[in-house]
Amino acid sequence: MDLKDLQNAVREDAALRRRQRLQPAGGQGDKLFPPTYPGDNGPTHVFERRCIEGEERACVLIDSVQSQANRLEEALLAAAEAGRISLPRLVVDFPGAGLNSVGPISVLEAPHRIFDAILRDSELNGKSFRDSDLGKALRQATPADATAILQAAPTALLFGAWNSTGEGGGLGAKFARAIVSEVIGVDVPVEEVADRRTGEINLRSASRRTGSRIDPLGIPRSIEIYKDGSNWAFDKGELGKNAKQVRPSEINHGNIAPSVEELGVTCAYAMQTQVLTFAGLRRLRFGEDEQKNLAARTWLAALGIVAMIEGNRQGMALRSRCDLVCENGLAPLEIVAFDGSTREIEIEAERAIQLHEDAFRAAQDAGFDLKPEPVMLAPQDKLVELVRLSQQKALADEGGEADGE
Repeated sequence: MDLKDLQNAVREDAALRRRQRLQPAGGQGDKLFPPTYPGDNGPTHVFERRCIEGEERACVLIDSVQSQANRLEEALLAAAEAGRISLPRLVVDFPGAGLNSVGPISVLEAPHRIFDAILRDSELNGKSFRDSDLGKALRQATPADATAILQAAPTALLFGAWNSTGEGGGLGAKFARAIVSEVIGVDVPVEEVADRRTGEINLRSASRRTGSRIDPLGIPRSIEIYKDGSNWAFDKGELGKNAKQVRPSEINHGNIAPSVEELGVTCAYAMQTQVLTFAGLRRLRFGEDEQKNLAARTWLAALGIVAMIEGNRQGMALRSRCDLVCENGLAPLEIVAFDGSTREIEIEAERAIQLHEDAFRAAQDAGFDLKPEPVMLAPQDKLVELVRLSQQKALADEGGEADGE
């Protein structure tokens, strides 16, 4: 595939996709541990029945669309930082503010991408980023004219973004995902469990996860210990009136009692489905010039292809005990036409990089102000102090769990 081929696909076709069958790195039938989510009776995996090849089959979510997007963003960031691709991006320089332990955070790492609070609470050239010319242009961008985002953070258009804290009480512009990737396990042994209150049938894993640990110090639970914050003592008087009696396990001493949980799965195979929508890219506009629109959409498509290929090159070590490999070699990429017909394309990693660079230069030639080096922001003093206070509380064992979304 060359630049002209990609332009034609972006102009006329529906999507580019890859459907990849996978197996555990330990071999078929080895146990996998998908992500867990809160359930009525403790942590659980996400089970569902899907229609696959005309049959209803029990499936489990192994890696969500959101998680896969983060992994693809990491792959693009690694390629950009290695100098392999030209990628405009915003970076908040925390080391420059004395927070070396945080490191620089780019728009590809921020949870809400271009509209994240990390960028909002930073400065550009000594001025609040939100009130800077670039910040204002980004807030005013819409799918009808997404030029500002394309030039500053094109990955936000590729993976989706929502100005949920913008003007209008969360009615800010939304940019739909142009690339979607997901990994599921197919034909998972499950148990059907009836809810005692509603009678609703829920699925749970037929596999089990066990846990236990013998304390090498042999500390019994009968020993009286008092705790106040991160400090503990045998005498309550040493700690003050707020100290409470606790078990040794509450100061992380003692045995870990044996436990059995309905977690972990086996499956016939895992399936990764990746779709880069050309039809979705055609809904983004960058002015009235159709050739300019085509150049922008083609560059975004090339960036998506690099993300898919670089993501696979990094492998699929998704989490502890959840490593996946291809079942019978890497599946080909397919162009999907509107009528449902498909044609395979062959594109190796280095050719994908070259295709991206060609598309990037073509977008520059079309009139877009694209700079391959990052735009550096400085965190505001209040953001620096917020991070420092959080670190201090974490060191004092007072941080607790981070808020989820």
